[in-house]
Amino acid sequence: MSVVQEKLKLLPDSAGVYIMLDSEGTVIYVGKARVLKNRVRQYFHSTEKPEKVQAMVDNIADFSYIVTPSEVDALALENTLIKKYKPKYNILLKDDKTYPYIKIHTKEDFPRISITRKVKNDGKYFGPFMGGISCKEIVDVAAKVFRIRTCGVSITDTPKKPCLDHDLGRCDAPCAHLCTKEEYATCVERAIGFLGGDYEEAAAILKEKMQALAEEEQFELALDYRDKIRMLEKLGARRITSMPRDVDADIWAYATNGLYAAISLLIMRKGVMQGSVNFALDEGAGERYESFLSFLTQYYANKDIPHEIICDEEFDEALFSSYCRQKQGRGVEITHPKFGIKRQLLDMGGGNAAEYLEKSISAIRHRDDMTTHACERLKDILHLTRYPKRMECYDISDISGVDKVGSMVVFTDGEADKVHYRRFRIKTVEGADDFASMKEVLRRRLEKLGTDEEERFEKPQLIVIDGGKGQLSAVKQIFDEMQIEGIDLIALAKQEEEVYTCWQDAPIKIDRRDYSLRMLQRIRDEAHRFAIMYFRNLHSKRNLASLLEEVEGIGKQKRAALLEKFGSIERILGASEQELCGAAGIGKELASRLKKYLEEL
Repeated sequence: MSVVQEKLKLLPDSAGVYIMLDSEGTVIYVGKARVLKNRVRQYFHSTEKPEKVQAMVDNIADFSYIVTPSEVDALALENTLIKKYKPKYNILLKDDKTYPYIKIHTKEDFPRISITRKVKNDGKYFGPFMGGISCKEIVDVAAKVFRIRTCGVSITDTPKKPCLDHDLGRCDAPCAHLCTKEEYATCVERAIGFLGGDYEEAAAILKEKMQALAEEEQFELALDYRDKIRMLEKLGARRITSMPRDVDADIWAYATNGLYAAISLLIMRKGVMQGSVNFALDEGAGERYESFLSFLTQYYANKDIPHEIICDEEFDEALFSSYCRQKQGRGVEITHPKFGIKRQLLDMGGGNAAEYLEKSISAIRHRDDMTTHACERLKDILHLTRYPKRMECYDISDISGVDKVGSMVVFTDGEADKVHYRRFRIKTVEGADDFASMKEVLRRRLEKLGTDEEERFEKPQLIVIDGGKGQLSAVKQIFDEMQIEGIDLIALAKQEEEVYTCWQDAPIKIDRRDYSLRMLQRIRDEAHRFAIMYFRNLHSKRNLASLLEEVEGIGKQKRAALLEKFGSIERILGASEQELCGAAGIGKELASRLKKYLEEL
């Protein structure tokens, strides 16, 4: 502890983030503090601590810290570092599903309606929708009733030919100049009212159309309208009559047994109960109020924050409200109701959380067996030099040497970490040569170590090759040439599921029932799936839209401009930055970003 004790004396009085490290330099905990000196020193006092906190402190070999201008900045940075390092002793949001929203593109002259899972400050959003409610059905109702467009066709001074939607009565065709901007704006306002919970007008119009179709004996179409009316009735049934229609609130409940925790969330928008979500997780090493605040920050990092949060938990409400104000320009009202409908909803959430915790403990333990415990066991069985917190696995896919691609998938603590997956187009290998292709991919990946790119290509503890001794030897040559140290290298052969290592000649056979082997099989199969998926994207006429839609700043119009100028993905891949700038709307900075993205494919 001598290194730690010396550092404790140098801690500043400032706000910031502290990072706890174990003996292998792995980040095991990230926390934020109003005063770093006071908060970090608390961990090393001799007072009795909760089991999780003491286990974390026993594993601290070193720590570092980052001073921030304010505690709000520290909270935001803490969230960023937790997502990056996924520390063992932090409370972590796992399996966070994104639910769909309906978006009105209000910044367009003739706003359209669409479905999205990403909420940005570029339009009016409604949702999230869950619990059997189909966004597609709601958008279809909005189009049929209010004649609001669903396409992304650009509207110019030159009128276009009306499309099928206009013929079907689903759009007033502003692109064909068949309605004025004012007339269309009225349709949009009515659609916004409908999405905000005013279902009566839409239901009345649908009933009128259904009856007209029935009288015309168009029974199939009439049945479709009947189904949409029932869907609106289902939505209306979710309205809590004693709740004002302008209430947008998230109701949070927390249950824990000290080792595991469950969090239940009820989502209410415009007085309508949208549904509920439950989270099962390992309890963190921080204080309960710190853990809950950290969880909220992780959850809302990429989501719209409602106007009100209802909960019983104690946490730094002023700090979280300041974080919300910094994130989306407004604060949030945090209430702790004692009676009334909000109290009833909170009690309902508490019951959900307690029941979910009881049912989830065995599932959490099983997940740990399949992930972190499997990593620890793999380290022992294979005599790895370190715990394989970050594992990378590589695979090659091609047909007769055509469209050769490589994949890199990442598991963190034994779980798929898809945000770090990468794809490679083989550039230097002629014909079908998997050994050479694998060597090229590994060389390109390992060249990132120790460079500015290491932020995106973090150094792994273990690299897994899909193959046998030959593939392992080929990659080992790259390790030797580049003098790579601190990374264990193994290969998993398909037929016998034998593991080849660099430190013994004979392969290692792991019992097929062992979770550590199952984890290796999962990452191997995932690398193969990811490589095949990428190969199919390229092979099926080089799907330009799917390849380029990941590049920030390149939307539908710019993709169309690139295709119009170059004619094919092959020509775009071979274009220089200067040539890319020749496409409409592609500036120097965007061309540089695009070129860099294409080079990493």
